[in-house]
Amino acid sequence: MKEMNLKGDSRIEIIQGDITRVSADAIVNAANNSLLGGGGVDGAIHRAAGPQLLAACRLLHGCPTGEARITPGFALPARFVIHTVGPVWQGGRHQEDELLASCYRRSLELAEQNSLHSIAFPSISTGAYGFPPERAAGLALAEIRRYLAGTAAIGQVLVVCFDQRTWQAYQDAARAI
Repeated sequence: MKEMNLKGDSRIEIIQGDITRVSADAIVNAANNSLLGGGGVDGAIHRAAGPQLLAACRLLHGCPTGEARITPGFALPARFVIHTVGPVWQGGRHQEDELLASCYRRSLELAEQNSLHSIAFPSISTGAYGFPPERAAGLALAEIRRYLAGTAAIGQVLVVCFDQRTWQAYQDAARAI
């Protein structure tokens, strides 16, 4: 597993790996609006958590883009799953940047409201939703850093990159900050 700390903030760590195996208070699911499972990280989290996650998500009745909801983690190593719905990339002219930043901010708010000390994020919207990983990485790290500057409640944020391209995008973004 590859690891990198963000210079200037030891609470942020970028790793390459499988988010369903991360032991944190919460992992973030890059979900669709229904919250009922899908492909990519969403499907992997639902499979790893077990059928109880789907039942819990049904009770939430969906989630708007840019917002977040929380459920137990069930069979996952993480105690909770924070589900957030990222924007579908449409060329950058439909508030994609603002909506993506909101996903990170709302997820961190839920973590803090639930007294969670550690949280792990995937690269939201960069898979099937087509958000350019290089752009998403810079936005994600800036929003995480901005949020952490205002709180001591969250002690560790992991960004879990599934593949080499995403890992490289986050490495480059971290160096640029």
